[in-house]
Formats: sequence, structure tokens, C-alpha cells
Amino acid sequence: MKYYFQKIHIVWAVVVMMTAFSCSKKLDRSPINTTSDKEVFSTIQGTKQALAKVYGAFALTGSSGSGSSDLGGIDAGTSDFLRLYWNAQELPTDEALCAWGDPGIPDLNEISWTSGNLLLNGLYNRCIYQITAANSFIRETATVPSSFSEQDQEDLKHFRAEARFIRAYQYWVLMDLFGNPPFTDENSAIGKVAPPQIKRADLFTYIESELKAIEPDLVAPRQNEYGRADQAADWALLARLYLNAEVYTGTDRYTDAITYSKKVIASGYSLDTHYNNLFLADNNLNNPETILSINYDGNKTQNYGGTTFLVNACIDGSTGDGPASYGVPTGGWGGIRARSPLPKLFGDDYTTSKDKRAALMLGTDYEITNQSTFAQGVKVIKFRNTNANGSLPANAGTYVSTDFPLFRVAEQYLIYAEAVLRGGTGGDKATAISYINKLRERAYGNNSGDVSNITLNFILDERARELYYEAFRRTDLIRFGKFTGSAYVWPWKGGVKDGTSVADKYNIFPIPASDIAANPDNLTQNPGYGS
Repeated sequence: MKYYFQKIHIVWAVVVMMTAFSCSKKLDRSPINTTSDKEVFSTIQGTKQALAKVYGAFALTGSSGSGSSDLGGIDAGTSDFLRLYWNAQELPTDEALCAWGDPGIPDLNEISWTSGNLLLNGLYNRCIYQITAANSFIRETATVPSSFSEQDQEDLKHFRAEARFIRAYQYWVLMDLFGNPPFTDENSAIGKVAPPQIKRADLFTYIESELKAIEPDLVAPRQNEYGRADQAADWALLARLYLNAEVYTGTDRYTDAITYSKKVIASGYSLDTHYNNLFLADNNLNNPETILSINYDGNKTQNYGGTTFLVNACIDGSTGDGPASYGVPTGGWGGIRARSPLPKLFGDDYTTSKDKRAALMLGTDYEITNQSTFAQGVKVIKFRNTNANGSLPANAGTYVSTDFPLFRVAEQYLIYAEAVLRGGTGGDKATAISYINKLRERAYGNNSGDVSNITLNFILDERARELYYEAFRRTDLIRFGKFTGSAYVWPWKGGVKDGTSVADKYNIFPIPASDIAANPDNLTQNPGYGS
């Protein structure tokens, strides 16, 4: 069984349980403890399991196996962080289109959402939920028990830094998607004062300062347990933060993006020889590339989000050799397929491309004339619930055991190259080209795909070829000025078959109307979405 912290099972009766809250509830929630704080945090083992709860909020959506959501107003399967985040990052773009008419999905397909969108509200609250869990852990571990040994104290230092990293990551998600969210930390009054709103640029400064502050307290690269953040994860998030700094603050930080991407590249992580192995059920084994992942297990994380969603939603009973060949013999939901620009990045006929990354797609029906017809459109089978040797995991069924990479070193090669082309110092174009060619040599199996020159538009396309369906595309298109407006249109952008311009307000999602109603004195809606 694959799970957090070298397959530690989270015992829900032991860890600190956080309040379930609906879209209308506030950020500063008090924890509900099934066991006293004193008991939980009196030993390093109990403290570690409490930290596992903070990590577990990425992949778990309810308590005690009930199947109910820990967020009010949204079902458990839909409320998983990755499912919500993936939908927000991929469905509005040229990479993916969903055939379902479930509440919130058509609005994402067509870039026509409002402040009442159920999925966006769920994502907003899911991020806040994990921030609340992290705040609680950081608060409860502020005092070191006198019984802790020197090793316990060292471990606690690492635990606290990891909780702060997770909090910084979720604040980055909120900043990237919602811009100006409410803000609390471990020092905020609980349940007494409505949380203040923080401006996007100020949140950028906070995230940056947190990531730099915790760097010395994190475990060295590749020295932590699988599924836990290390210093390379910290640097990777900083590099990503700096690459997008101009969007967030109006001031570019490309030199800093180069600095931190170089630190990651030099940290000991390296490209996996086989690209497709990164997205299989045993991708936790012998994986030199993934820096931090969200971990899923077919027994212990049974919900319809995460990679269970990414495998099942992309196939139906007629896809390839059927659901069993993708490790979900009882699955196949027939929902998500590629919009035509994605396969065409590999050539007019992607099926003849020598780029092995194109091999993780099926079909030749590029055009989608009816959004609700799953049979139309090229199918993406990037994520599977099968092992590298072709076997199925022991628990193969509807639920998937494939981990999702939040950070991998390939992204850092791309960050370095883009930041160099955008004028950052501390790097050079020759090295940038060499990094791009490392990706392409893996993709082609030799140097036949090598390039001798790169441009920014090439980098945008190469990011799609390398990172498609990994929840990057919306952020990338915004950074390149191609998400809104008419400079770049794609099928069904704006709800029109051939695509149309959309308003610039959609570069940022609205603060949920329910949260503004619950905290009207502090929260102001993002421009263009009303009061």
C-alpha cells in the first residue's frame, strides 16, 4: 500500500480534525479534536501523524471513510483538491474539454464563470481548508515538549517547516487563481475576528518570505521520506513563483527564477528515463524526477477525485482496449478529451510523430462539434493505474493508486529556459537549449528532436508537450498574454465552436459570492464580477 510518509496509515481518531465548513463559512476555523491536543502532540509519533493529516488534506475529502465531503455544499468526489484544481487549470484552456453538464463545468469549458461557480467555490474552500489545517499544526507545535529528545526536536523542526511549505503552496494557488484571498496564519484569532483580505502583491511577498525562511529547516534534497517536501520542493515553488512574478506584482523576477531553477537542477533530481513511467501506479518507485507528489492509494484514498478522476474521466468503455487496460476494470466515465490544438502541437498528424509524449493520446477525431459528445476529440491517456511492467496494482478497481507530480525537475528546465529568454541574468541561452534538448532526447529516444534555437513561443509549446494535463496550462497562457482577448483563440473558447475573444476579467477567478456575503466588511470582489 502506497501512502504518505512511507505508507503510514492516517488514523483519523488520533490526528487533529479540522472543522468542516461550507462556502459561506470563514477562514479562521477552530479545530474539532477527537483526542486532546496535549495527547496528540506529546510524542513525536503523534505529531508526525498530525502532520500526515495536513498532507492528507491534498487527497482525502472526508473523515472515517464516510465518503462525505469535509467541505459543505459539494460532494466528496468532486471536492478533492486535485480534481478541482485540475478543472480550473485545464478546462478553460486549449488542452481539455469536458462533455459533462455537471454544475460549474460548462462555465469552465467556455470561460463564462461567475462568483457562484460551484467548482471554483469548492477549490477556494479546499485551499483554505488545508491552510487551516497547517495553521493549526504550526500553532500546536509552537512549544516543544520537555520530553522530546534532540532527535525529536530536529524532527519537529522539519515537520513545522513542511507545514509552512504546504501553507505557502496553497496560498500560491489562491494568489494565482483568485488573486486577493482572505488571510490568516497561526497567530490569527480563531473564531473571533473575520479574516482580512490580502492584496495579491502583498501575498506574493508573504509567500516569498515564508519559503526563504523555512529553507534551512527543510530536509536536504532527496533525503526526506517519499511524499514529503524537501529543500528542492521549496526552491521549485520559488522558481515557479518568480517566473510568474510580473503577473502577480507587475515587476518581473526572471533572474530569481533562474537562480532557483538552477538550485533545483543541481540538487540531485534528474529526468526519469521513461516519460510515461512518471504517470503510472508504481511511480513512487525508483522515480528520480518527481520532487513532490500528491499520493493516492486505491485502498486508502477512495474518492472520485485525484488520479482516479484523471484516469476514469479520460476514457470510456470503448477507449483503446477498454477500462481494464488502464487499470480501472470497473471504471471509465467518458468525460474529458483534448481540444484540437493539443495533439496538433505534435504535428498535423500526431500519430506519426516520433515524440513519445504524443503516444499518450488516442484517436484521430480532432474536431469537437458538440461539447457533450465524448466520442469527439482525441483522448488523453497520460495517467494510468497500471505498473511500469504492464501489471495491475493489487487493488486495481475503480480507485487509482497513481501519484500526481506537483513538482518535477523537467519543469525547472523549462523555467530556466523561459527566464533566460525573458532577459533574466545568471543563465545563458546555450544552457537553456541544452536543457530543452534533454527533454526532447528523452521524448524522441535520441537526438533527432534536438533544436538549435528556441523562442518564447517555442517554450510555450514545449511546456504543453511536456506538461500537458498536469494543471499548468491556464497559468502559462496568462503569463504569455494569450488566455483572454482575441490574440489566441481555440475551439469553444468563449462558448463559440471556432473560439472567440473573452474579457480580461477572466484572467483571475472571482472570490466566491458566499464568502463575500459572510465577510462583507473585509472582502472586496475582483474587478468585473460585481460587488
